[in-house]
Amino acid sequence: MSTPDLLYTEAEDDLRAAVRSLLTDRCPPAAVLSEAESGRAHDPALWRSLGTEMGTAGLLVPDKLGGQGATAREAAVVMEELGRAVAPVPYLTSAVVAVGAVLGCDTGEAAVVRLLGALAEGRTIGALAVPAATAPGATAPAATVRVDGDGTLSGRITHVAGAAGADVLLVPADGPDGYGLYAVETTEASVSVEPLTSLDLTRPLAAVTLTGAPARRLADADRAQDAVVRALLTGAGLLASEQLGVAEWCLTETVRHTKERHQFGRPVGSFQALKHRMAALYLELVSARATARHAADALATDSPDVPVAVAVAQAYCGQAAVHAAEECVQLHGGIGMTWEHPAHLYLKRAKSAETLLGTPGRHRQALADLVDLPTPTG
Repeated sequence: MSTPDLLYTEAEDDLRAAVRSLLTDRCPPAAVLSEAESGRAHDPALWRSLGTEMGTAGLLVPDKLGGQGATAREAAVVMEELGRAVAPVPYLTSAVVAVGAVLGCDTGEAAVVRLLGALAEGRTIGALAVPAATAPGATAPAATVRVDGDGTLSGRITHVAGAAGADVLLVPADGPDGYGLYAVETTEASVSVEPLTSLDLTRPLAAVTLTGAPARRLADADRAQDAVVRALLTGAGLLASEQLGVAEWCLTETVRHTKERHQFGRPVGSFQALKHRMAALYLELVSARATARHAADALATDSPDVPVAVAVAQAYCGQAAVHAAEECVQLHGGIGMTWEHPAHLYLKRAKSAETLLGTPGRHRQALADLVDLPTPTG
């Protein structure tokens, strides 16, 4: 088994610099707050610049299929920067999870290749139609949608991340031929996408209702199961990098604020109690970076350690991000409680991401099962 490479390459550093420059210019905190109040699912102009013009939407897609031919390591760098900016774009749901699901289908099929190319270009936004809290596991989640006799789909899926604003939904469904993965266009009159009130306004949830919706079958039986499992595993693994980015911004901003904020004639950051709290956050951040990079590297190299690496990263990074965001709010004092300050955006992103694709507790249980660690009793 090869040793994981946790360091960033020069190409990854260059990619980070480009993405950070774009987000600094186009996605400052004031713009994120404005977008959160707009009622839109995401910022289409920012997504066009990031996904299409910069080409990040196709990082995980092989170049022969119309993508950039990069790996999960490069996608993880993008996710870190999106976490630092709490950017309102569907990168995780479309460029990671939806692309991962389509890559698991038969890429020799013309319909699959066309869809994959459209997703890689960023001109089509996709979403895997499963509840947002669905965690990766050994088997795909049970389908709540059925295939009707005429080949259309009917059913309802609640709390789907990325469905609002998506052009195509990838829907697991059960039918006469068993489990399958289907593509459904959201423009169809028989498809209803109802936005839900979510904690994180930068990553909205929606309820999807299909009533005899026309669909294209992308994969059947075992192939569909494997595609969904792999997509969820990839999403959970790269979500850890976003959580790392959230935590990093929170610590950096908190250190900056406590250096500038004075009480009793000295910076509040010079008080020993606050130094200890920020030092503890730094140690958590270092550990979070190691686990997130391990997960990204395992996905990039298709290591047999992927399930373990993803479970470790999600068990740790979710709670680390929430802790960093809570400390950011508290150590900012009164201003940290206001709508105008962006701290609440990071706390909401951290809390919502903690339950997205499985809670830390769910991943700890998965890790225990993977390494044959007995569950405590009594």
